[in-house]
Amino acid sequence: MDSLTSMKVYCAVVESASFAAAARRMKLSRAVVTKHVAALEDRLHVRLLERTTRKLSVTEAGGRYYERAVQILAELEDAEREAQQATAVPRGTLRVSVPHHFGTAHIAPFLAEFRRRYPEVELDISLSDRYVDLIEEGFDLAVRISDALAESSLVARRLAPCRFVVCGSPAYFKRHGEPRVPDDLARHPCLGYTLSPRERSWVFVCAQNQRHVVNVSGPLRSNSGDLLRVSALNGVGVMLLPTFLAGSDLESGRLQAVLTDYRVHEHGIYAVYPSRKHLSAKVKAFIDFLAEKYGPEPYWDEWVRTLPAPSKDACAAAPAAADPAEAGLVS
Repeated sequence: MDSLTSMKVYCAVVESASFAAAARRMKLSRAVVTKHVAALEDRLHVRLLERTTRKLSVTEAGGRYYERAVQILAELEDAEREAQQATAVPRGTLRVSVPHHFGTAHIAPFLAEFRRRYPEVELDISLSDRYVDLIEEGFDLAVRISDALAESSLVARRLAPCRFVVCGSPAYFKRHGEPRVPDDLARHPCLGYTLSPRERSWVFVCAQNQRHVVNVSGPLRSNSGDLLRVSALNGVGVMLLPTFLAGSDLESGRLQAVLTDYRVHEHGIYAVYPSRKHLSAKVKAFIDFLAEKYGPEPYWDEWVRTLPAPSKDACAAAPAAADPAEAGLVS
């Protein structure tokens, strides 16, 4: 028989001073209660209770066992309550992995508010642009930016879109002119983000859903979006930047968007975590909080509202790519 249940039954018998009363308390038959106590005595090789037709008494060994059993059951109850509260009340240490710039620009400003809302959650946030193994490295969740997440046992929730824009400094475009169609980029120094599989092939789609692929080159490549953004601000060249990185500069006019009649393939910003089943309250609270702050039209894209509607004649001015594979696209 289950030893933990037998322990609970035995304690009920001692506290009730009766097999019958213990049976009613445990919602078991008297025969089952008797079997549990007998099984416990057989396993321990000791007499716990003395039974007569008129009296039930606890032996010396039975008294010591009862005292220890009460402590064990109380600790077990506390452990179960604590575990249940982990899925009900946000508390404990939350370990999060976040891309470096996104974490600094779009998570750090909200952490004080999150702490005020959930004071029992302690945050351990790691800024890294590398792909982390959540389970192996002990993270509760990660924020990832991708066009397609690899299939895995992890669960992903989309927090916001990650859009891209071709931009440069107004001073640069004043000196060198603005590209009017994607092919014009071949005559401009384009800054390359080395972590992108499309670093040298920029893909655009016009209002008629025709694809335009341009093979670009330039004087500067880097694995840091921040470094490239600062270089674009200083007039080094033209950059294809995510709007979460360039949004404030576009809003202020420090950067100028071009080729806005064309769409660039959109990525997603995701919260990734190990399991949907029994999701802890601290993880759910953080994911819901970020989704609330960003949404389907995140604040860093507010500058887009000032743009005119895309021209329906854009495709007539630019030749479409014949085939994505021939254009050097990475799938």
